[in-house]
Amino acid sequence: MSSIAVPFYQRRHKHFDQSYRNIQTRYVLEEYAARKAASRQAAYYESSGLGKTTCRLCARRARTLAHEAIQESRKRTHEQKTHASEEKRIRFASELSALEKEIHTARHRAREHLDRLAIQRMVEENMALERHAVEESISRAPEILVRLRSHTVWEKMSVSLCFTVQGFPTPVVQWYKNEEMITPASDPVKYRIESKYGVHVLHINRADFDDSATYSAVATNIHGQTSTNCAVIVRRFRDGEEPHPVGIMPFHLPLSYDVCFTHIDVQFLEKFGVTFATEGETLTLKCSMLITPDLKRLRPRAEWYRDDVLIKDSKWTKMYFGEGQAALSFTHLNKDDEGLYTLRMVTKGGVSEYSAYLFVRDADALIAGAPGAPMDVKCHDANRDYVIVTWKPPNTTSESPVIGYFVDKCEVGLENWVQCNDAPVKICKYPVTGLYEGRSYIFRVRAVNSAGISRPSRASEPVAALDPVDLERTQTIHVDEGRKIVISKDDLEGDIQIPGPPTNVHASEISKTYIVLSWDPPVPHGREPLTYFIEKSMVGSGSWQRVNAQVAVKSPRYAVFDLAEGKPYVFRVLSSNKHGISDPSEITEPIQPQDTIVVPSAPGQVVATRNTKTSVVVQWDKPKQEEDLYGYYIDYSVVGSNHWEPSNHKPIKYNRFVVHGLETGEQYVFRVKAVNAVGSSENSQESEAITVQAALRQSVSHMACPSYPHGITLLNCDGHSMTLGWKAPRYSGGTPILGYYMDKREANHQNWHEVNSSLITGTIYTVEDLAEDTFYEFKVAAANLVGIGQPSDPSEHFKCKAWTMPEPGPAYDLMICEVRNTSLVLLWKAPVYEGKSPITGYLVDYKEVDTENWITANEKPTSKRYFKVTDLHEGHTYVFKVRAVNDAGVGKSSEISEPVLVESRPGTKEIFSGVDDEGNIYLAFECKEATDASHFAWGKSYEEIDDSDKFQIETEGNHSKLYFKNPDKSDVGTYSISVSDTDGVSSSFVMDDEELERLMALSNEIKNPTIPLKSELAYEVLEKGEVRFWIQAESLSPDSTFRFVINDKEVENSDRHKINCDRSNGIIEMVMDRFTIDNEGTYTVQIQDGKAKNQSSLVLIGDAFKAALAESELQRKEFLRKQGPHFSEFLYWEITEECEVLFSCKVANIKKETVFKWYKDGSGIDTDEVPDLQKGECHLSIPRLSRKDEGVYKATLSDDRGHDVSTLELSGKVYDDIMLALSGVSGKSASPLKILCTEEGIRLQCFLKYYNEEMKVNWSHRESKISSGEKMKIGGGEEVAWLQISEPTEKDKGNYTFEIFGDKESYKRTLDLSGQAFDDAYAEFQRLKAAAFAEKNRGKVIGGLPDVVTIMDGKTLNLTCTVFGNPDPEVVWFKNDRVFETDEHYAFKLEQGKYASLTIKGVTSEDSGKYSIHVKNKYGGETVDVTISVYRHGEKMPEIQPGQLAKPRPIPPSEEVLKPEGKEK
Repeated sequence: MSSIAVPFYQRRHKHFDQSYRNIQTRYVLEEYAARKAASRQAAYYESSGLGKTTCRLCARRARTLAHEAIQESRKRTHEQKTHASEEKRIRFASELSALEKEIHTARHRAREHLDRLAIQRMVEENMALERHAVEESISRAPEILVRLRSHTVWEKMSVSLCFTVQGFPTPVVQWYKNEEMITPASDPVKYRIESKYGVHVLHINRADFDDSATYSAVATNIHGQTSTNCAVIVRRFRDGEEPHPVGIMPFHLPLSYDVCFTHIDVQFLEKFGVTFATEGETLTLKCSMLITPDLKRLRPRAEWYRDDVLIKDSKWTKMYFGEGQAALSFTHLNKDDEGLYTLRMVTKGGVSEYSAYLFVRDADALIAGAPGAPMDVKCHDANRDYVIVTWKPPNTTSESPVIGYFVDKCEVGLENWVQCNDAPVKICKYPVTGLYEGRSYIFRVRAVNSAGISRPSRASEPVAALDPVDLERTQTIHVDEGRKIVISKDDLEGDIQIPGPPTNVHASEISKTYIVLSWDPPVPHGREPLTYFIEKSMVGSGSWQRVNAQVAVKSPRYAVFDLAEGKPYVFRVLSSNKHGISDPSEITEPIQPQDTIVVPSAPGQVVATRNTKTSVVVQWDKPKQEEDLYGYYIDYSVVGSNHWEPSNHKPIKYNRFVVHGLETGEQYVFRVKAVNAVGSSENSQESEAITVQAALRQSVSHMACPSYPHGITLLNCDGHSMTLGWKAPRYSGGTPILGYYMDKREANHQNWHEVNSSLITGTIYTVEDLAEDTFYEFKVAAANLVGIGQPSDPSEHFKCKAWTMPEPGPAYDLMICEVRNTSLVLLWKAPVYEGKSPITGYLVDYKEVDTENWITANEKPTSKRYFKVTDLHEGHTYVFKVRAVNDAGVGKSSEISEPVLVESRPGTKEIFSGVDDEGNIYLAFECKEATDASHFAWGKSYEEIDDSDKFQIETEGNHSKLYFKNPDKSDVGTYSISVSDTDGVSSSFVMDDEELERLMALSNEIKNPTIPLKSELAYEVLEKGEVRFWIQAESLSPDSTFRFVINDKEVENSDRHKINCDRSNGIIEMVMDRFTIDNEGTYTVQIQDGKAKNQSSLVLIGDAFKAALAESELQRKEFLRKQGPHFSEFLYWEITEECEVLFSCKVANIKKETVFKWYKDGSGIDTDEVPDLQKGECHLSIPRLSRKDEGVYKATLSDDRGHDVSTLELSGKVYDDIMLALSGVSGKSASPLKILCTEEGIRLQCFLKYYNEEMKVNWSHRESKISSGEKMKIGGGEEVAWLQISEPTEKDKGNYTFEIFGDKESYKRTLDLSGQAFDDAYAEFQRLKAAAFAEKNRGKVIGGLPDVVTIMDGKTLNLTCTVFGNPDPEVVWFKNDRVFETDEHYAFKLEQGKYASLTIKGVTSEDSGKYSIHVKNKYGGETVDVTISVYRHGEKMPEIQPGQLAKPRPIPPSEEVLKPEGKEK
């Protein structure tokens, strides 16, 4: 059983007693015992004659027979029986005892054997367990101790790649080349793999150019996988570079497996460049690297330096190193961080380093014009209550000079900054006093100029207010067990009552504004703390003045302020403790406040030289007085701009500096100033102007040899010759390339042979006299006036074998230009070998560098030898190739181009078109990167232009122009330009038909100039009906001429045609006094000013002339009208706030005799007031406008000078407009909607200043417009608009809106008729409805009764009236309010229910009185009183007023009748 499968508790806890034995063991023991017993019994019976049994059954049967025989024998004789039985018993007992002994011995031996087997098995299991534990402890994933190292070797040399890996189980290693597995069986001559003691080696025998690749080794076991890789670069030989002669270099050297690296190689990959940042920003400088070998336990140390000063982790900077990257992060940039940063990778074998400059600009000032912040704040000479703070001044290039500084302090742990000085200090040093002993402080500084205060500087490092001498006065004695005894010198000096005077009083620092005194404390010092008092005396005054009377000084330093300038002083110091004050110290020598350092003088000559495309090296002579300099500030300015910018923002100490961040091709001048603690020097003289361009790498009188050609390609081969092509050098060396020299050699031969003795002028050449089926390699060198440059790398091995394939050969000389963010242009040359048929086109392929799949850019072959590849990814790197196509198919691919990064260069320029002052059309291009050696190559359709009859090229400096001599339609096409000796600067321009026409039109204008016109010929009618013709040019010189032509006849200046010219404004005019029907025609003005000409015509024929003539006549009539009284403004209307319509007009040229009248429809209008014409205005008011006011209104003016009329027709649209305006004014006064209940229903009312049913209004219910009808009736009065809701129901609930529309806006009023409002209104409506019904049907006297009746006695009086009621009313007559019954004297009648009468026969004076008729039904009634007056015969009849009827008195109905009905649903 495997030990791995057994649980640990079973492996480590075993028991060995018999109970744990298995069944087989017990069966073996039992069988053994049975055999022993059988053998003993068989021997016994054999010896006794009972047979030979070999088993227990036989023995038992034998015993039975023997027992029977014994029984028979006993019967025969008792003695024999007794003797045999006893003998048998004794023998059996002895045999049984022997058998038990043997069984016991066998059992003991069997147990010992089994125990021995169990112990052996336990030991084996324990050993397996321990072995498994050891294996588990040493098992680990593969770990590479020594990584692969990159190699660069010469061709034909062998290279061995080795690395060391550890792991358990032993890792399996596989080798890869460019991610393809290497198997030695595939090429046993090329590769050999060895593995011994964890060191794995890949031998590459006789490496060739194809072996250049990335090699990887992958180590794998059950716990994981790891890998390492390296690069192998195989270089081809050049003359003089063969490392070993052929035959001497061994093919294989034995490899020592004890690999011992004594050097760690650090190769920087991605590096940080010159960086520009601003104060307050965060920034990280990164640098990635390849470390070979990369050992975890032996890593290089990354150190960062600023201006050669080691940087440590702090609040402002954080460092990181790991995973092949080193970084330095800035949490908050300040100008203190500006400087040259260097990353040094320190190993035991040496140091690898890289440096770049970091520029930190000033942050935007809080106040415009304020200076930048100071920097490099430091603390010196700190003591108990005193410290000196220093700093460096900012660079004030464009700001006004700094006039002083404020120093702020802050106690550590607090955020309360306190200003230390009341007035600005003028030098960059200040002694701060008044500190609290034992506390720590930080400081900052702010600069001040005339504009304001700068931002604060970065805070200084904390400094403690302690006396450094205190440490010298204590001694620490270390005793056993870590204890220590501290002894103070004060304890040893004993008790000192009054201290002694200080000694060595002197001035440690002298300035114009203060003097710093220093002294030594008295000796002995004493235990009590000391303080000091300083006294000063002006030399010759004889009096002493205590300086620090208010505050005692604890430090042996003190800054004395408030000293008279130019006066000498002497000083003395007194020490004090709690017991008293010492005697004064010795008096110092006379000390005069003055600046010990002065402003530095200006630096000397400044010289600028070229460095790179964006930088210039500036050097200058040091100033004559360079003591105590902080450094220099460098400024630069574009030539002609007079605007200076700072280059560095922190003083540099050297007199040489590289100014970065300049624009290529721009001209700059530079100046330098020196700075110290007092301030800045005057600016140096400006340097000579320099154009920013890259310096030539080699210089021989500003020229050098060209760089080497590249890209040698085989273009054709016929078996005896080879045609080769190559690419020109990237740099010509400052002078044109004259030609090329070519060398050749057979493969595996050492010596090169010259191919041509005279220069090859092109980049293609056919090498003759070659051996067929032989391999050759070639190299090419370029030559110019300076000499022959370096040769190219050797080409591939080309086999001289004739090409017979039907497809074309490769295109060559691939060039990439016009690289932009997502596109580029690829150029190539046609194959030399066309195949069996002409070439019909080309296919362009491309791919990203890190991918394998090629993409064809054009689906159909292009017939041109250039192609613009688009839709590329910005920031990605691509390679390209071209394949030619003919009828036979696609030919050989060209050489793969060099990788190109698809990204627009900063400041990329494009070709632009224009026309110069002489009318010449040109294309222009500017390249600020061009050097003196650069050549501007213009091309059309990417073919170089050499047609001097059509084009002319002019190049000056970094500008080049292509002029078109005789531009025509054939010049349409794509024009390109490329600039040599640059990083591929190029551009193109598409000249299409539209652009060419525009340029030709502009050229024609310049060659045939015209006078530009601000305005073409136009006319205007003047006040008297005169017509003015005028034209305005941009400008006219005094020598300009012109003429007017009317209907092809020139007109001269005369009374009829008044011609004038204002040359200063460019205006030419002609005024015609009388414009008649004869003046119809064409008017032209012709102008000439030097060579420039122009003319403009105006056609006045037909309708155009009629309009001008009508306008002239109208203006003439208007002029005549205005000679007498006239209306300056004709009648117009307006609406007043009171909703009155006001007709107004304005009059002019009136006098006292002038008469003004109003008319309507020809009839005069009488007004209450006579208009006051002297005011110039007349008004007519219409209070309430209605249709009756429509008509024609007229106002007239007349006197002896003339007559004028103004008319306004108030009808149609005018009436509608006035009504609309009235609606607007009235709508502003609209009141909220109110509820009025009637017997007919509910009425909603809106009160206004004026209302007319012709006004445009709108009533709506629940946002639905209401039309007037039986249910909803719309109406109104002069001051109210209403909506009558007849017989309202529940459906009539909701929001009601009244909207009145004005001329500009509408006005709305809304009422919510629902809820309680509706209930109350409905109840009131029902009440009124019931009352109205009752009023209609109640009993009433319709007529016929007078109020007074006079009658002579004896007559018969008949009072008759008509009554009404529904139902028919009851009629009761009263006399003096009492009911009386009918009799012969009084008779009552009611006929047909409506005619009631009272007859009094033979009236007497007793019948005089008040008679009343009472008419009533259930709805009520009324009572009518009649007074009867009876006079006697012969008496005068009383006078009464005739025609007066009796007035009825109402009788109310019953309450049940007036009870309102319920709501209708």
